Amino acid sequence: MNREELKAEILRIKKEKNTVILAHYYQEEDIQEIADFVGDSYGLSVEASKTEAPVILFCGVHFMAETAKILNPDKKVLLPDLNAGCSLADGCKYDDFKAFKDEHPDHEVVMYINCSAEVKSISDYICTSSNAVKIVNSIPADKKVIFAPDRNLGRYVKKATGRDLVLWNGKCIVHEAFSFDKIMKLILEYPEADLIAHPESTEEVIELAQFVGSTAAMIKYVKESPKEQFIIATEAGILHKMKEGVPEKTLIPAPVDEDNTCACSECAFMKMNTLQKVYDCLVNESPSIDLTKEVMDAARLPIERMIQITESAK
Repeated sequence: MNREELKAEILRIKKEKNTVILAHYYQEEDIQEIADFVGDSYGLSVEASKTEAPVILFCGVHFMAETAKILNPDKKVLLPDLNAGCSLADGCKYDDFKAFKDEHPDHEVVMYINCSAEVKSISDYICTSSNAVKIVNSIPADKKVIFAPDRNLGRYVKKATGRDLVLWNGKCIVHEAFSFDKIMKLILEYPEADLIAHPESTEEVIELAQFVGSTAAMIKYVKESPKEQFIIATEAGILHKMKEGVPEKTLIPAPVDEDNTCACSECAFMKMNTLQKVYDCLVNESPSIDLTKEVMDAARLPIERMIQITESAK
């Protein structure tokens, strides 16, 4: 089948099987187009918590599908490729973080959602880039806080809240790859453009930016800003949804240090999901996410705490 035939079949089968398809902004365009909901990590968590569909097909990476399973323990959660991981999650293994946490016994743990279900299970709060500042601010000022695993997001939150956070030394390979020198050249080439950056970016890129926010916040900013040109410092998959909302504006992906074909930053893990894999996963209802009840029960508490704090503040 060609791509259009595959998309038509996926739409037909998902309706027949009463399956909801959730997709992250960083997925390829065709996958975004067949999804029931496209969003960032927080938006997808909320949608996963609300869905009544018996089957969730998650087009993202492993920790995202695990989160959906934690919030829907009695539902089947599918992931097109179980190898679609995350550098942040891979760099924060359960045993290593447990030892780190034990070294700071009087600290609350605010854990970025980019981590495994097991790591979530020993955390006090989960956060996303869209609500990390809000979550940390909700913790009493006399409480000591560990923030993990992303050091760049941790530095950003530390500066925004004024809290003395203990940071885990993790990084996102996508957002660490941006070339400061090449971005500076783009700024000179497009002097009217706003640089907008994800808070997982390096400190020097964040300091250059006119706006820093989550993927959903970046899309909102571009849509509402009177500016006509933007340099986008996050994974290039976001451009598809941005262009839908502002087809008349100029969107320029921030360049990376490596010499690659698109000169933009792409997450190889996110791109492991393909339209063919989505189709095969839907047909076979496999591979699926399997977690123990013990891990799901423990991990659900900090996730629900995040949603409650975030939604109550709206």
